[in-house]
Amino acid sequence: MTAAPRLYALSAGGVTVTVSDYGARLTRIDAPDRHGRSARVLLGFDRVEDYLAEAGRDGGAYLGATCGRVANRIAGASYVLDGERHRLHPNEGPNQRHGGPVGFDRAVWTVLHADAGRVVMRHSSPDGDGGHPGDLEAGASFTLSDDGELAVVYHATTTRPTHVNLVSHGYFNLSGVAGATVGDHRLRIDADAVLPVGADHVPTGERRAVAGTAFDFRQFRRLGEAMAADDPQLRLGRGFNHNYCLNGAGLRQVARLEHPASGRSLTVSTDRPGLQLYTGGWLGGAFVPHEGLCLEAQGWPDACNRSDFPSTRLDPGQVYRSEVRLRFGTL
Repeated sequence: MTAAPRLYALSAGGVTVTVSDYGARLTRIDAPDRHGRSARVLLGFDRVEDYLAEAGRDGGAYLGATCGRVANRIAGASYVLDGERHRLHPNEGPNQRHGGPVGFDRAVWTVLHADAGRVVMRHSSPDGDGGHPGDLEAGASFTLSDDGELAVVYHATTTRPTHVNLVSHGYFNLSGVAGATVGDHRLRIDADAVLPVGADHVPTGERRAVAGTAFDFRQFRRLGEAMAADDPQLRLGRGFNHNYCLNGAGLRQVARLEHPASGRSLTVSTDRPGLQLYTGGWLGGAFVPHEGLCLEAQGWPDACNRSDFPSTRLDPGQVYRSEVRLRFGTL
């Protein structure tokens, strides 16, 4: 780490957001309940030292971090691009997860602009970083609108053909109660199919219809009920840890999370083709399993090895761009 990380505060529309340049990371979000009482709805720490300690625990939980170059899992920690095999740095058995042992979540990003409504950062990833080809220039912006909607936008350019999939890895719990699980939350996801995974948590290649399964969130379902379903895929993930194949294209609303007791809600919009639902089955340390859930807008996992998945390839002269918007409200 070449510079001491800092925290930057955003505030608007009754919502407050804290961002760190360590891993272009969301460290805290506070939002009001139906009575106007504000509480922390994003799992995180108030000191960067705690993130460093957490990262040493089995690779860490990537709390609020920007994951890259290629988020999620790459089978065999390698891929072939234009006839050349690129061997990556594995960090989950033989596979690479979230960019490898030293991904974008471990970097101190350069802050280009910061005020009460917006923080803009960049990160330079050299050729061979994590095993990936090309010098990559990545950018991240965090913008809080006047009505309290948080937009996270990523950009990237490369000097050689490569793969890019940048993800914001926040864990949400709308109850605002430390130690409470998300079992009493309700969730809806606009997706007709999900990607089953093998024992290594890498997609098998099948696209499975959610209709009639534990994975059907096309209508609101209580998470505790859904996680209790007798499904081998849920046992693999200690709950949900799967990519949903989102309906539609372009920037659109894809998911909504509600907490009936507090009245808080979270609406997720994105331009990405996938949404990883992870219900925090491996959380530990300062947090209990299922204390938070992730809704990671992303390219599909292992797309660099599957030509039938939406491509994550980026070529010189192109600009990678992805966006996710988080709108906090009340019921």
